[in-house]
Amino acid sequence: MASTLMELVFPDAQGLADLGTFVGRARAADQDGAVRLQADGTTLAAYVGVLPGSGLMGDGAVLGLRTMPLAEATTLDTTVALAAVGDRVARTSGVRLPVPAMTVAVPWSAVAPPRAGWERVGTVAVEDLVEAARQGIAEIAQGAPADAGAQAVTALRRQVWGRSTTTVPPVRTGGAFAAYVLGFVPEGTAATVWAHGRWTRLSTPAGHVLMR
Repeated sequence: MASTLMELVFPDAQGLADLGTFVGRARAADQDGAVRLQADGTTLAAYVGVLPGSGLMGDGAVLGLRTMPLAEATTLDTTVALAAVGDRVARTSGVRLPVPAMTVAVPWSAVAPPRAGWERVGTVAVEDLVEAARQGIAEIAQGAPADAGAQAVTALRRQVWGRSTTTVPPVRTGGAFAAYVLGFVPEGTAATVWAHGRWTRLSTPAGHVLMR
C-alpha cells in the first residue's frame, strides 16, 4: 500500500545524499528555484527548472530530471523550494526526509514532460556538451558587464541558450548548460538525444535534461 505520509524514505543514506547533491547543483543555477517531487511507488522523480520558458506553453524552458529509488512505496506530487529541501537534507542523518509542507508555484511545473512515446534521434559526446556550456557561460560573462540592466542580461541569456549546438544531431545550447551545471556529464560517456513533439530530451547515466 502506498504511503500517504509527507515523508520520503530512501534505501540508504547515499540515496538521500544524492538528492541533496542534485538540489545543491540546481540552486547554483537558480538560488530561488524549486523542485517538483513526484512519486507513485518506489521511484522518486525530481524535476528542477534550470532555464525559464515563456508564454502559456513554457516555450524555451529547460528542466533537469533525476530519478532515484525509495525504500517505501509513496504517492506524492508537490513542488517546493530548493532551499527548503536542501535545509532538510542537511539536517537529516538517517534515511527519512520530511517533505516541506509549503508549496511554491513555478510556471514550468504546470507543463509535465511526456513519460512515454519518445523517439531516439542520436547521441552527442558529453565533452561536446561541456564545451558548448562553457563557451556560452563565457559569452554571457563577457557580454553582460556589471552595470548591464536586468533586461539586457535576460535577453543575452535567452539568445545564447536558445541557439543550437554544432553537434550532430544539434541540441539547444541551454540543454548543454543544464547538463553541465547539474553534473549530468560523466567523463567518457555520451548523451542520447530523444524527441517527442515539442520536447527534446538529453539522457546520460547521471540524469535527464528536458527542453520544450
